[in-house]
Amino acid sequence: MIEVRHLKTLTALRETGSLVEAAERVHLTQSALSHQLKDLEEKLGCPLFIRKTKPVRFTSAGLRLLQLADDVLLSFRSAQRDIQRFAEGESGRLHIAIECHSCYEWLMPTIDHFREHWPDVELDLSTAFGFMPLPALARGDLDLVVTSDPQDIPNIEYIPLFQYESQVALSRHHPLAKKDFLKPEDFEKETLITYPVETERLDIFKHFLNPADVSPAKIRHSELTLMMMQLVASGRGVCCLPNWALTEYTNRQYVITKSLGEEGIWCKLYLAIRKDQRENAYMEDLISTASKTCFKNLKGILAPEL
Repeated sequence: MIEVRHLKTLTALRETGSLVEAAERVHLTQSALSHQLKDLEEKLGCPLFIRKTKPVRFTSAGLRLLQLADDVLLSFRSAQRDIQRFAEGESGRLHIAIECHSCYEWLMPTIDHFREHWPDVELDLSTAFGFMPLPALARGDLDLVVTSDPQDIPNIEYIPLFQYESQVALSRHHPLAKKDFLKPEDFEKETLITYPVETERLDIFKHFLNPADVSPAKIRHSELTLMMMQLVASGRGVCCLPNWALTEYTNRQYVITKSLGEEGIWCKLYLAIRKDQRENAYMEDLISTASKTCFKNLKGILAPEL
């Protein structure tokens, strides 16, 4: 009664939050996907999700099937991975660099999972290339780069992982905390706390302040997210980070967040690889594992618009 295609459809619906995007994810028309779900519900005798909710809300039966999907699809991927290893060999090299300071929350579980299944692949997480890893990737010094700032470099392919909203963290007592959203001019008197990278590579400058020709009163650097949050909470400035990186601190009511502009600023995170590595078995596995881990561990992200 329950088939693997049903489980894939339900997980796509959970990850995308809408029937339209879920249909694209599983390569069906919206009509075909709706028919598939309706047929499954009729066979089971109960609804699996609540219609006309966005993001989609699942019933108790739907949540139970999603638990099943997580277990079964994980086993399927594991079997496929083992078969690929048998067919294509198990050794290789995978040197990774990160441009996103906040990515460790999902990248480390991804790497741990990868090591279990590809023990003979030489895996290294590098920061030695500073904030210019993409040229190193093109030269072959690196094999994968996590970035939100794709550049037009020959032979480099960018695989979108997810969309996230860049949000501003404020002290709960900050005067701007009363606003529904922030405008560029709100930063003219503010100290903006950022990671120590070029301003043109930061979302808040690239997509919000620079187009409005606005600069903050002062820029202060910090390499650690936790230190940034302490500075913000104590009223020493404001900072802008991906929404999922701020969840831990907002849940603890350490800081509050505001959107940049009425519509918010949404950006994408990518895995950058050389095109000639795209069909590599362990590279494909890492990409798949990273995507699954992101949506399992991070709150507030959306499927990328391809």
